[in-house]
This record gives sequence, structure tokens and C-alpha cells, in this order.
Amino acid sequence: MDAKPSTFPALRTRKAPVLPESLSDPKALAMAIVEAAWSKNGYHTRIYDVRKLVDYTDLFVILTGRSDRQVTAIAEAIEVTLKSKGAQASGIEGKKSSTWVLIDYGSVVVHVFEKTARDHYDLDKLWADAEVVEVVEPTWVQEFSRVENGEDW
Repeated sequence: MDAKPSTFPALRTRKAPVLPESLSDPKALAMAIVEAAWSKNGYHTRIYDVRKLVDYTDLFVILTGRSDRQVTAIAEAIEVTLKSKGAQASGIEGKKSSTWVLIDYGSVVVHVFEKTARDHYDLDKLWADAEVVEVVEPTWVQEFSRVENGEDW
């Protein structure tokens, strides 16, 4: 699947990701991404369908890690897991700072944030007009999220 054309010149020239047929559907790709992220305790998972709002991707996946090291681990788990399934991102940004890592799979763009960076940039508010794709985090991820948010068990 080729990257969508864009009205932004920089995005028009981005290289296309490599996606196997099994991950050519954006929702299937997004689910493979979140499952890989959950394996490293990525939490506060949100998937936004942005097709009606932008022309360069279909879905945004936004996840949180509790530290820069965990953000790196989550991003690497996504890369390694998807590579093992035959997928290769068209680009990855932010690995050096690891407070916000962006991984571009064409039809799905992944944002992995450290908690304070996610709060600061607040993409959830920015994309509030997008349709939310329902996803239920596994129990262990929900428990991890509650602990991180200071909630009682």
C-alpha cells in the first residue's frame, strides 16, 4: 500500500511503508501495533480515525509510556514485532529524545509519548473531532494505567 498523497510537500515525497497483505487494512495494522505496545506496558491507548480530517493517513494510534526508557522499549517492540510480520515503517522520528516517538506506517501513524509529553502536546484534544476507534486494553494494561494515574485498586 502506498502512502497517501498529501497537500504538504514534505509528506508527498515520503517513502511508502512496506506492508504485507495481512496488515494492509488500517485497523488490522493498528491492532498489531497496540498489541506490540501492550507487551511493553504501553497504556492509555487511543486510536483515532482521521480520514475525514487529513489526507496523509487513516488512523492515529496514541500510547503512553511512563519514562523515556519505556517509550523507547515500546517503540522498539512495535518495530520488531511488525518487522517479524513483514512490515517496515516509512519513517521513525524522536528515538534520540524518547519523549515522543513517531512511527509512520502510511495508513497508520503511531505516537508513543512519555506521560508528561503527552499531557503537554495533548494530541487527544487536538484530534477531538476525529472518530474514536474503540479498543479495550487487556486487564494488566488497565491495572498498570490505574497505578500510574494514582488510582486505588
